[in-house]
Amino acid sequence: MSALKRELIEAIAHDGPITLERYMSLCLTHPRYGYYMTRDPFGAGGDFITAPEISQMFGELIGVWITEAWRAAGGPQQTRLVELGPGRGTLMSDVLRVAPIAPNFFSAVTVHLVETSPVLREAQSQTLARAAKPTQWHLDFAETPPGPAFIVANEFFDALPVRHFVKTAGGWREQLVGLDAEGELAFGLSDEIETALNVPAREGSVIEVSTVGQKLMSEIATRLVAEGGAFLLIDYGYEQTTLGDSLQAVSRHACVDPLAAPGEADLTAHVDFAALARAAHACGAKVLGPVTQAHFLMQLGIERRAETLSKKATPEQAQAIVDAFERLAGIDDARHQMGQLFKVMAVTHPDMPDLPGFFV
Repeated sequence: MSALKRELIEAIAHDGPITLERYMSLCLTHPRYGYYMTRDPFGAGGDFITAPEISQMFGELIGVWITEAWRAAGGPQQTRLVELGPGRGTLMSDVLRVAPIAPNFFSAVTVHLVETSPVLREAQSQTLARAAKPTQWHLDFAETPPGPAFIVANEFFDALPVRHFVKTAGGWREQLVGLDAEGELAFGLSDEIETALNVPAREGSVIEVSTVGQKLMSEIATRLVAEGGAFLLIDYGYEQTTLGDSLQAVSRHACVDPLAAPGEADLTAHVDFAALARAAHACGAKVLGPVTQAHFLMQLGIERRAETLSKKATPEQAQAIVDAFERLAGIDDARHQMGQLFKVMAVTHPDMPDLPGFFV
């Protein structure tokens, strides 16, 4: 039994069931036993691989997009370049490598990483040690300094806790994590009816709500409306709010029971892009997309970039570039290609023009 599971069982036995949102938060960010607080989960030797780890092309194109967004915003000085959940720092490293193509942008920005994990902060520090820009770390987005901000979040919102509500004969009830007759962690339902939910659905249907994600989006959008800038969000999820349970636990690249070993597996849920867009619109921000990752990367020129890299590569390296291109932008194999499942959305100051990657 994991240490966190033992602690959770004791707490629930004493205080009663907890929400799924609270359970996910503890599993991922518990100060001693949280999944992200105790390990580096990325790469073939970890539990999953993200797009920046697949190929430098991904981060380079994100860097190009950010410089174009900065130009479209009028090239503001004292600009903040911010990444939420920066993994090993690979994406920011690639962004900073191409940023000097816009020298005025490079001189205008300061770099800020929002990261709670001490393990990943150390990995980021090592990755960015040779970067030409010093890096500042923050525990929360609210800690980043004021000023125009250009923000990126790749596979960050899917790891934010969600709430589950289940349709019963009496109405919507929130899903809780409690104990079964044997004292093991088990899902159950609250006795209270959630009267604020008026979504039509059949009995047994589930709806996911990321209160945490929507609150963060509102915070970011408010900042952009007040001070200028743009936010680029890349993640897997739904373009429209959809009924269904997408919670999954992953350990060593395989799905596992989300209640089996708290703190030992990654917990994620599909991102509801429509809900995030509504939160941004409510704050007065402009929303572009979502579009598929394939659409976004193709518009930014990933095919040409792959061809350029291949010309200077050995046959083995050229094949690796082709494989990476197909994994990032392919749409035919949903299990192994990211082009269709992953979506890209931008949130900007309301006066910002449309930006590359989102043209029809």
